[in-house]
Amino acid sequence: MSTRIGRLSGLVLLLFAALFVNLNLIALVQADDLANHPANRRVIVREYQIERGPIIVDERAIARSIETDGELRFLRTYPEGPLFAHLTGYYSVVLQRSGLEAALNEQLTGQPTEVVAQNLGELLGTRGQPGNSVELTISQAGQQAARDALAGREGAVVALDPVTGAVLVSYANPTFDPNPLSSHSPGEIRAAWDEVRDDERQPLVDRAIRETYPPGSTFKIITAAAALESGLGPDSPFPDEAVYDVPQTTANIGNLPASPCGRGGSISMQDAFRFSCNPVFARLGVELGDRALIEQAEAFGFNRPPPYELDVVASRIPQELDPPQTAQSAIGQRDVRATPMQMALIAGAVANGGELLRPHVVGRIRDPSGRQLSGPDSGRWTEGLLDGRAVSPRTAAQLQQMMVEAVERGTGGAARIDGVRVGGKTGTAQRGATPDAWFVGFAEDRIAIAVVIPDAGEGATGGRAAAPVARQVMVALLGADA
Repeated sequence: MSTRIGRLSGLVLLLFAALFVNLNLIALVQADDLANHPANRRVIVREYQIERGPIIVDERAIARSIETDGELRFLRTYPEGPLFAHLTGYYSVVLQRSGLEAALNEQLTGQPTEVVAQNLGELLGTRGQPGNSVELTISQAGQQAARDALAGREGAVVALDPVTGAVLVSYANPTFDPNPLSSHSPGEIRAAWDEVRDDERQPLVDRAIRETYPPGSTFKIITAAAALESGLGPDSPFPDEAVYDVPQTTANIGNLPASPCGRGGSISMQDAFRFSCNPVFARLGVELGDRALIEQAEAFGFNRPPPYELDVVASRIPQELDPPQTAQSAIGQRDVRATPMQMALIAGAVANGGELLRPHVVGRIRDPSGRQLSGPDSGRWTEGLLDGRAVSPRTAAQLQQMMVEAVERGTGGAARIDGVRVGGKTGTAQRGATPDAWFVGFAEDRIAIAVVIPDAGEGATGGRAAAPVARQVMVALLGADA
């Protein structure tokens, strides 16, 4: 009997000890985490007492806070609605934050850890000052032109400055309105969330940076770069054949329609690029070998996500390719996938002499008095053994001329702008019922651009569907006459 009582007493003491440890763990170790948990109502109320700084494009606020009479003192609003939604994201009492609202939360609340003066002011009790303003590199005119040119079609446009890496346009359709998601009404938020979440068009997905597509013939920029870096030249001859007999397979690669690109016989790499000849570039890929193709793609940024204020999906090329896979990859098919952001970066590297730059969308951050706290995060995209040089200046100059010829006298004619040196490459990638249409190019050394229109429709090509979109955006950015 006494043995059982002793065991029971020991069990009770053990339970009390466990309870004591748990209470002290909560009180001493987890107190800060619990107090700052997003679900904690006091934290939410305290955060909504802060007037978040505006997000600004061309001196106009595309995200701003307005004062209310409710418990949540400030309401976040987005005057342009869906136009910048994938960039700004939302600031929600239920859904928390997304986009730049999440990535730059500390800056927008005016409490970045690196700004000692602001932290010291908070410690001294001077709370209540507004957050910092964030000025973006985006062009309002360019963003509107991308929206208008897509005309409701699914697609994405990314344009950037090839010299600095500043993102000028980042627009994807379908998009969404962040205003109801940022309401102070939980019911309104949940209803809006259910609508966009269940929409089969997936408007919450930013196709400019979060979706990858087979790049089709726009990948021939990379294949041509690998060839030029190996010592071949734009005038190097290749068989001008309707179909390339791919080694180790009966699935050969031909043109559409099935005919030579020229008059038969031989054709230069320059002309094969201008006419987008699949047999030539499939052959070229196999002759170069998979390692040369993969290494050139990686030098342009494949297989690693770009450093950017928002998360970008990495563009991909497999690490090993047999000859049939190499032939398909050389024309941007098989398992090659790219984001519009990545393809715009490639166009930028060609346009600026071969340097691969870090993209950035934040131009400046200023405190409430207007004092600049930080500038753009610009420079070469270096990582590991990669030094930010995609190709030599000589190769970049040769690629520029090849791309100019493709616009002036080839498949990219719909992107031509009078009086402006425009270069580009079209792509028509076979995927699903109808192809994805691409255009990747540049205007002078001022704009690098990538346009993709997935599932563009029967008979669609990059030249007919995507190139006119690119032209309209470039015209808006240049301020040129259409």
